[in-house]
Amino acid sequence: MEPTWRDIIQPTGAKIATHYWILVASKDHLQRGLAGGFLQANHGKAGPLKRMRAGDWVIFYSPRKEYDKPEKLQRFTAIGKIADENIYQHDMGGGFVPFRRNAIFLRAQDVSILPLIDQLTFIKDKTHWGAPFRFGTLQIPEPDFRSIAGKMVDDENLFAI
Repeated sequence: MEPTWRDIIQPTGAKIATHYWILVASKDHLQRGLAGGFLQANHGKAGPLKRMRAGDWVIFYSPRKEYDKPEKLQRFTAIGKIADENIYQHDMGGGFVPFRRNAIFLRAQDVSILPLIDQLTFIKDKTHWGAPFRFGTLQIPEPDFRSIAGKMVDDENLFAI
């Protein structure tokens, strides 16, 4: 059974500030993480994952459908929550051993970034709107997260977090 927003809302107790992130990955690379319940950042680097905590929310932005092909996608393609504090490595073969974190992904629809550019505050230069994504990981304000997530997920529980 797929989790609902209610299932993954941070448990009551000590309040820790929730952070909101965007990770950049082609949709084909993202599919592996969705299927396996994990996420990777910046081609498997540990640094970005260390800045995240259990309970933080993540939205994926996919500039392309496939990593090594030029066809543009320019959509937000997944949304989830960091499941725990574990950061671990996984051997994918060929000497590639990326760092990962467990995540709980929610059913979401892909949403084009184009109609959202003007309202997203983390995009300072609306003419060069792709600039914030070039480093692969960025923290965004909660209102921007809610604007994007509200279009991706048809579940009013989102706004109870």
